[in-house]
This record gives sequence, structure tokens and C-alpha cells, in this order.
Amino acid sequence: MSNPTPQRTDYPHFQPITTRWHDNDAYGHVNNVTYYSFFDTAVNTYLIQVGGLDIHDGEVVGFVVSSACDYFASIAFPDLIEIGLRVGKLGNSSVQYELAVFKVGESEACAAGCFVHVFVDRTTNQPTPIPAGLRHALEYLVV
Repeated sequence: MSNPTPQRTDYPHFQPITTRWHDNDAYGHVNNVTYYSFFDTAVNTYLIQVGGLDIHDGEVVGFVVSSACDYFASIAFPDLIEIGLRVGKLGNSSVQYELAVFKVGESEACAAGCFVHVFVDRTTNQPTPIPAGLRHALEYLVV
């Protein structure tokens, strides 16, 4: 990758994650697909706790329509990690999250990725404007 490794100072919010025994693969490190679960957990925890997203009965839900991840260094159970979270682009009904995986206490990311949520009406599955509470929470993360 030609871009420099993301630094902890690049992110305004962090979500702690505990790696689990079954996250390790046969090679002894966290499998690449697990990073997407870390990203999803970090974003949705933020949306629920800060933005007030009601995942059970709310009028909107976020659908992931795009995702990517680059890897720089391995992590493995029992590493304690933090997911750095920021917003690269905030649209009317969509948001592009930029995320990075950091070992606790380290300044350089082990991995960095992004994904796009399109917010849709729960009933019709049609794109809908991001509700005010969520938008306010997301604006805090815009870089």
C-alpha cells in the first residue's frame, strides 16, 4: 500500500474490542474476515450509544453497500485492541466510515478499512435521509 500507515491521532473516536480465542485462524493470527466484524461492532456501538440508533424498532436501518480493508501487522488472541473511527464522507442518506485497528497503547494501525452505510426506511428498504440524532453524532466524526 502506498499510503502511510494510519496513526492513532488520525481518529476522533475509539471503541475497545477484546479479541476472542476463536478469532485466531490456523496460522495463529486473527483471520482477515474478523476485522469486518470489528468494524461493524465499532460503528454500530457508536450509532446506538451516541446517535440513539434503535436497532429493534427504529424507523431506519443502515445497510452496508461497500467495504474494504488493508492489513499492516498481525493481531492475535489475547490482544486487546481499539478500533479508531472517523467519517470520510457524510451524504444525505449515506455515510463512509474510515476505521483502523490499533493494539492498545500503539500509535500505528495494524489494519485500516472503510465501509459505506446507506440508511433505508425499515419498512420499504428505500434510502431515506439520515435522522437528525444520527447525523449529529456522525458530524462529530467527520475529518
